[in-house]
Amino acid sequence: MTDMTANQNIDGTLIEPASRPNLDKGFNPLTMLIFFGILAAGLLFVAYSIYADVDATHTKVTSYIPYILLLVALLIALGFEFVNGFHDTANAVATVIYTNSLPAEFAVMWSGFFNFLGVLVSSGAVAFGIVSLLPVELILQVGSSAGFAMVFALLIAAIIWNLGTWYFGLPASSSHTLIGSIIGVGVANAIMRGRDGTSGVDWSKATEIGYALLLSPLVGFVCAAVLLLLLKFVVRNPSLYKAPEGNKKPPLWIRGLLILTCTGVSFAHGSNDGQKGMGLIMLILIGTVPTAYALNRALPESQIAKFQQVSSAASEVISAKGAGYSITGDPRPAVTQYVTSHHITEGTYPSLAVLVKDVGDQVSKYGSIAKMPSDMVGNTRNDMYLTSEAIRFLMKDKENDLNKEQVATLNAYKGGLDGATKFIPTWVKIAVALALGLGTMIGWKRIVVTVGEKIGKSHLTYAQGASAELVAAATIGAADMFGLPVSTTHVLSSGVAGAMAANGSGLQMATIRNMVMAWVLTLPAAIMLSGGLYVLFSHLF
Repeated sequence: MTDMTANQNIDGTLIEPASRPNLDKGFNPLTMLIFFGILAAGLLFVAYSIYADVDATHTKVTSYIPYILLLVALLIALGFEFVNGFHDTANAVATVIYTNSLPAEFAVMWSGFFNFLGVLVSSGAVAFGIVSLLPVELILQVGSSAGFAMVFALLIAAIIWNLGTWYFGLPASSSHTLIGSIIGVGVANAIMRGRDGTSGVDWSKATEIGYALLLSPLVGFVCAAVLLLLLKFVVRNPSLYKAPEGNKKPPLWIRGLLILTCTGVSFAHGSNDGQKGMGLIMLILIGTVPTAYALNRALPESQIAKFQQVSSAASEVISAKGAGYSITGDPRPAVTQYVTSHHITEGTYPSLAVLVKDVGDQVSKYGSIAKMPSDMVGNTRNDMYLTSEAIRFLMKDKENDLNKEQVATLNAYKGGLDGATKFIPTWVKIAVALALGLGTMIGWKRIVVTVGEKIGKSHLTYAQGASAELVAAATIGAADMFGLPVSTTHVLSSGVAGAMAANGSGLQMATIRNMVMAWVLTLPAAIMLSGGLYVLFSHLF
């Protein structure tokens, strides 16, 4: 009697080895026609929305140059989201493709649709968390040449690095790249203004986001490994922990779980990553068409009445802290200095108290933001933004010794300011959703192959795919709730690595080394790219 070979079942039947999924099947002409049709319709929708918003403010167009700059900047911003889409598609679809749960072409369309939905229902918290990293003086002058140089530099730098890592099939982080680009602009701006380079960035916020980015791969690796081991203990079906046989579909329940987690990661990716472009698009709109986008004209009058109440309460809290000091003249330089340096001087509290009163007077004078004259909108928005940022730092500074009631009062006032300045029109969400969703359907193959074939030494199993996707969806969803940008790429790829390690499948160290190198180099490369581009564009503009 001959020995049973390794590629036979117990009953002697041959086991068909796992085969590489078909990744080369192109989209048919009808699909491509629909793709370009949606793309064209999206661009027309953006143009019409801007026209309708500007027309509603009865603004007279005296020059088309700002609108040309707006068009270019919007195309670059939406281009960033498009690249982000195809760069990060592999995070959601690699596991369902390599476990034969879904065909490749259907998986990317499925992922694109749920990326689209994720963007539409996003809160906007991540969008403005990213924006708050930018230098305050550039945000307040976003319509100036320096403001345009900032936006163009950080977006183009992020696109260049994303395209470079995608070309080499490296699952690098779009979030990591964008934050590095923002830091590069901040440092370059500070040096150009004769200040220490470290003063150009809100390092407390950068550190908070940095921890989220740094810990997310570790969370992905450890949690996916633990989840796989737990699954092995609870579900003792050996077929779940082996490579698929040929093109055989997984068991129905595990297939459903894999499709569900793919859907969850796609949705969470859209909800988290889509917001990064939204915040930058709002900066572009504020800089080019402040009359329509600097303030949220849709706020109801009832909310304005509430804002006036909390404004008075906040003014009392701040005035009490600055008792004994007074100022004359413009309070804005002192408040800007505090927001930039985070150092409280004698003039900080009285200046902020005067600015709070000025903002309240500007709003109460007209009864609602919708009735505010066009020529006042930009200045009022800057005053509101500056006040909000100053209060944010005051509440974080432990030396201020604010009690719980005072913190609650300032928080309520800051919420009113943010409601008026930190808003995202529906059409912006739709435009970003289309860019990200359509982007997932292009150029996905390179990184799918890396995640599916080059992280572990063996073919991805059903249980490994499910463990990595479950951890990725949960981590990204939690980060979205707390307004923190995390890397979908890092969480998912490290989750696959953790599941491979826990299953004893072995890791391809060359790929792991390249991934770590991309992870380590992303920040410094993005900082240098965006900083250099900012200096170049500052001189050009």
